[in-house]
Amino acid sequence: MTLFEAAILGIVQGLTEFLPISSTAHLRIVPALAGWSDPGAAFTAIAQLGTLAAVLIYFRKDISAIIHGVVRGISTGKPLESTEAKMGWMIVAGTIPIVILGLLFKHQIETSLRSLYWISGALIGLALVLSLAEWKINNRLTKGLPLKTIEKIGWKEALMIGLAQCVALIPGSSRSGVTITGGLFLNLSRETAARFSFLLSLPSVLAAALLELYKTWPVISATTENITNIIVATLVAGIVGYASIGFLLTYLKRHTTTIFIVYRLIAGTAILYLLATGKLQPL
Repeated sequence: MTLFEAAILGIVQGLTEFLPISSTAHLRIVPALAGWSDPGAAFTAIAQLGTLAAVLIYFRKDISAIIHGVVRGISTGKPLESTEAKMGWMIVAGTIPIVILGLLFKHQIETSLRSLYWISGALIGLALVLSLAEWKINNRLTKGLPLKTIEKIGWKEALMIGLAQCVALIPGSSRSGVTITGGLFLNLSRETAARFSFLLSLPSVLAAALLELYKTWPVISATTENITNIIVATLVAGIVGYASIGFLLTYLKRHTTTIFIVYRLIAGTAILYLLATGKLQPL
């Protein structure tokens, strides 16, 4: 990987990590179209440290309140007393499913599931499911029924969205995409679904990134070039990712996810066409 490739992939990671269009898919597709080598699942996980930092900085007040609430609750013997403490434990509970399934299917996630057939199928499939979720929300708004805010998220919502997050283990599905979709089916507002999606991603993304960093450190540290590339990709991903968070939350206050649904359908169909014509190879 050259420094230019690392910077481009950092931009791709930052742009697509939070938009419901799948960062993993684009980190697989862009190199394939450019004739570069597949950076691999490990690179994707480590580069997510940059977008993880973007979430930590953007939601620093929320995260600080949650941590203080959890610590205070444990110290007083009332772990679920405050709203912030309850949110912290719900995030933990919602993370357990993806950790278990991620470890069980780690080999498949890093190999066969990175096939462009899987990615195109996931892009198209989630677009259809997201369109159903949008139909449900629009129908609810038409009837004048309220949508849930972040304060109204309970254990049911946290666990169900946590289960939905497991689908993100399939490249092309999109972590933010599946969790936002799950939130919409549970009557969360679009902005609330996105906000909770970002908070829920913190533990699993951190764990995956640190695990891959530990496992691949001998390769990364083998040359100065390798270290420089991963640092550049991570920094660029963080900067671009921070801007992407702000854009999506602002966008979803007034718009639906239709633009992302259409994009996923076009991208998935285009990949299938390129595979059928032999211009791209599945692996």
